Amino acid sequence: MDGVVSTTEADHVTGPGDEPGRSVVLMCGIAGSGKTTYAQALERRGYVRLSIDESIWERFGRDGALFDPQEYEEHKAATEEMLWHELVRLMRAGRSVVLDYSFWQRAKRDRYKALIEDHGYRWELVYLKADPETLRRRLAVRNALEGANCVTVSEDLLQRYLAGFEEPAGEGERTIAQR
Repeated sequence: MDGVVSTTEADHVTGPGDEPGRSVVLMCGIAGSGKTTYAQALERRGYVRLSIDESIWERFGRDGALFDPQEYEEHKAATEEMLWHELVRLMRAGRSVVLDYSFWQRAKRDRYKALIEDHGYRWELVYLKADPETLRRRLAVRNALEGANCVTVSEDLLQRYLAGFEEPAGEGERTIAQR
């Protein structure tokens, strides 16, 4: 897709070989900002990628947007709890991890940062900042596709995401502007 974060930009994040087994990257951004592409680049460099969208697809077999909102929130909460335990297991095993989530709430980012630090790991918050038009352009392409990483995002849902997103500021984030 045009304008998606490049592998070169992903190289700005410390690789697992630079500080073996002590790094967790938290991806942050609105749907369509390039989080999965960035996380996949880190995965190719040795990180274990945990994806909320892929895990929901694997567990429940369809696009999360096709569930009614309450059912989706229940599935998401159960999946996130499972991935939380998997993150702990991976840190105990000394693995570097990238969390392919949206991390749209500061409180959730803070909870994960505390967990990571409690396990002696270093975290890096990577915020992929994209304007609404960039998101719309990318989502128009993505919405025509099927699969775990192609969750359908309507204009109404995008507006809700934009209204509810708590942009990182002063949290030690690395902001990468998307076009």
